[in-house]
Amino acid sequence: MNTGISLYFSNGYEANARVVAKAAKAGVRFAFTSLHIPEETGVDYRTEALRMIALCREAGIALIADVSPVTLQKLGCADFDELHELGIEYVRLDFGFDARQTVELSHQFHVVFNASTISGKDIRDWREAGADFTRFAACHNFYPKRLTGLALEDVSRTNARLKALGFTVMSFVPGDAQLRGPLEEGLPTVEAHRGDRGEALFRDMLELFSAQSDVVLVGDPDASDAMWERMRQLAGGCIDLAAELEDDFGYLYGRVQHDRPDSSPWIVRSQESRLWDDVPTPPARRAWEASGVHARECEAGDVIVSSRAYGRYAGEVSIARKPFPLDPRDVVAGRVAKEHVPLLQFVRDGAGFRLCRES
Repeated sequence: MNTGISLYFSNGYEANARVVAKAAKAGVRFAFTSLHIPEETGVDYRTEALRMIALCREAGIALIADVSPVTLQKLGCADFDELHELGIEYVRLDFGFDARQTVELSHQFHVVFNASTISGKDIRDWREAGADFTRFAACHNFYPKRLTGLALEDVSRTNARLKALGFTVMSFVPGDAQLRGPLEEGLPTVEAHRGDRGEALFRDMLELFSAQSDVVLVGDPDASDAMWERMRQLAGGCIDLAAELEDDFGYLYGRVQHDRPDSSPWIVRSQESRLWDDVPTPPARRAWEASGVHARECEAGDVIVSSRAYGRYAGEVSIARKPFPLDPRDVVAGRVAKEHVPLLQFVRDGAGFRLCRES
């Protein structure tokens, strides 16, 4: 899963360099910056832009620059060829470009538009101008003012429409460390995400990926250490789930597993577990133990291991997404921590997970 950060010239080079260093360590692939928003007035654009571009390039992070025709003048560029030579790969075009100019720019850059304002007429005009929509991206706005953000359902609907055309779709979550002024109330795309921190903020990112966002960026200047670690996990395609397991099933800690691509609505079903040849398989009798964690009713978050009574399914690991009666051939081996149970709905379609000891 691809994540991103936001960089602001007004924060200063040193602060941006620290954020880029953390982002690189976390496997972040994208960075957004604006070259024309009012708060940046008075900044030496060319000098700061060159330094920021160099920071991102050295970190392997693609810079998305929010630009207008005036941007060229501010950067001292004669044309967009020179802007491209500076190293900017993505340009977000909010205004001032007709269909022909847009398609021409898409030959040099990935062109990015406000996802919420792309109309049917825009699509038709770009098509008539020869657009290759795999060179186009749609980025939702972030919303500094309370109650102006979007509904998740609307974001999902917009994303589905644009992805069907070939667009890459991007959206924002707020940060949970330094918030951007002047309002300092977070910079989310979805209003319901405003003010979230830690695991709730991580869940917001997963919601946006589930809503068909290809890239989820942090809109504010920085995030907590916990969020940087979660972004690192997303980059690696495997999220950690805190769990408490019975001693007999301690071998499950730390093993990378993946849900099957044909996801079940009832369970996260490990692809790898039946293939392990270095672990014990529980005997069938343990499935009927009625005390402790071996109760017959499964709850959301219960970690289940199939016993020998299941034949070729023996040893298969699954995690309950919701309550259901325990099959007598299964054993409840432990459970995912309460605060991580809501994450199970996002471990789908081949997604990776790892059970870790609760800290």
